[in-house]
Amino acid sequence: MAHKSQVQEPLWTRDFINVTVVNFLMYMVHFALFVTVTSYTIHAFHTSESLGGLAAGIFIIGMLFGRLVAGRFIDSIQLKYMLLFGVVFSFVAVALYYIAATLVILYIVRFIHGLAFGIGSNATSSMASKVVPASRKGEGIGYYSLSNILASAIGPFVGILISQQASFQHIFLFGLIFIVIAFILSLFIKRIPVVRSNDKQNQPKGWKAFLQPEALPISIVIFIIGICYSSILSYIKSFAETMDLVTASSLFFIFYAVISFISRPFTGKIFDHKGANFIMFPTFILFALGLITLAGSVNTWLIILASIFVGLGYGTLVPSSQTIAIQQSPADKMGLATSTFFICLDLGSGIGPFVLGFVISAIGYRWLYIAIAIVVLLAMCLYYYVQRRYRYTNPNTHTS
Repeated sequence: MAHKSQVQEPLWTRDFINVTVVNFLMYMVHFALFVTVTSYTIHAFHTSESLGGLAAGIFIIGMLFGRLVAGRFIDSIQLKYMLLFGVVFSFVAVALYYIAATLVILYIVRFIHGLAFGIGSNATSSMASKVVPASRKGEGIGYYSLSNILASAIGPFVGILISQQASFQHIFLFGLIFIVIAFILSLFIKRIPVVRSNDKQNQPKGWKAFLQPEALPISIVIFIIGICYSSILSYIKSFAETMDLVTASSLFFIFYAVISFISRPFTGKIFDHKGANFIMFPTFILFALGLITLAGSVNTWLIILASIFVGLGYGTLVPSSQTIAIQQSPADKMGLATSTFFICLDLGSGIGPFVLGFVISAIGYRWLYIAIAIVVLLAMCLYYYVQRRYRYTNPNTHTS
């Protein structure tokens, strides 16, 4: 158990800053391509929307596979080497876009890029969890996750801007430049000590070699939340188009990022000092409130108000849940715990758009968001059971 020190342990170390910036750069490339590749596929290969969407979705499949592979070895090998491999692999993958002359080759390249991204992002997440002091885990993970939030707002904007002002090929160049910068910064990150178990007989086998059991309960909750958030990420633009409010849909993500950025320092510190439940229950409610507000939106201001609620809700739920996953796992399994968490989050975010597309066809966008708000509240009930079963209550705890 980690005890609070009289002198606050440093958080903003050079390693923490470099890991956070590297993660931001990798996610920038991911989001810039993710929001534009469907349109590019449709126009470049004269294909349907569904096949164009597959070019975006197959990246998620590769990413999940990469996370599973990386998670298997993440606590037994040097994380710096895994990160460098992931970054170099990403450079090769993005360069391959230039020779993707057929739809099949593009699908293969998207899968390879997802695989590389899964390995690299797994390494950065695990490194962040290990360089953050135990007494400031919630605060540190909160700051680190801002790199994802900012990239999710800036990346799509940059990708769309480049595709409109230049061409899709210029996004590849943008990606290569950012990956080179990420590689240079990665070289300056210190090697993370590897804690190896000498007990060969009790090494995890089967599915436990790929997923951390202690991290699974909260990760299952976040899997559901990932599905819920995908309803916004994938369909808010289409919903806004039905009201002639397309500009408002882009403003949603800007305000979401700003609110997350402003609130993160406070919510992380509250988590560390008051415990998980003090943060988790209000954020479930705020997320549901944001979805209900979005369902009732008839103008730009209501969409912006919804983004504020979602920023405070979902934007806080994810890093707080990640902290729980890490704290509930043994100290030498932080990497696998982080991998387990993001596998579940990515899986929910990946299958959500496909499943929810059928729901929209049946009940429309407004009722979809109302239904998703109810699902968020049901996820809160599941969290209530999980936290009572596994005692997610004490601040600054860490199982070892």
